[in-house]
Amino acid sequence: MMRTERCAIERMTGEDIPSIRRLYEDEDVRRYLGGVRTDLDVEGLMAVMGQQLHWAVSDLEDGTFLGGISLSTHHNGEDTEVSYQFLTEHWGKGYAKEAVAAVLTYGFQKLELQRIVAETQVLNERSSRLLENLGMKVEEEVERFGARQAIYALTKEEWLMTS
Repeated sequence: MMRTERCAIERMTGEDIPSIRRLYEDEDVRRYLGGVRTDLDVEGLMAVMGQQLHWAVSDLEDGTFLGGISLSTHHNGEDTEVSYQFLTEHWGKGYAKEAVAAVLTYGFQKLELQRIVAETQVLNERSSRLLENLGMKVEEEVERFGARQAIYALTKEEWLMTS
């Protein structure tokens, strides 16, 4: 488990399925993530959660589910990617930045990764701002999932200099 000033970040379990389902069924959350997914049954959700490192993020004070975050293999098959989804009622409050920063630290310090990437649609200005505020820089743009994607990258050395 990881803790930040306001967040508890714990490995996902079956108890998180209703909350994860909310993320995948929310139009605003999924706007830049390929759209709503109502086709995921319990087994499908467990498979999603079982992919590499998947955490539930909750409010440290009252346990309210805020969102999900993961470290997994990027589409290029080489890099480790940080991904995140937060429920809309928690947007704009700094929770995502806090949680992503904790996971970046975990990746660089505990997993000894040398580089972490993030991929977001170019149109997703909020996500781009979050990544840039964490020191990530656009490395390239690609066409994937029917939209223009920005690939952000950050090295361990850059993270240690900024955090």
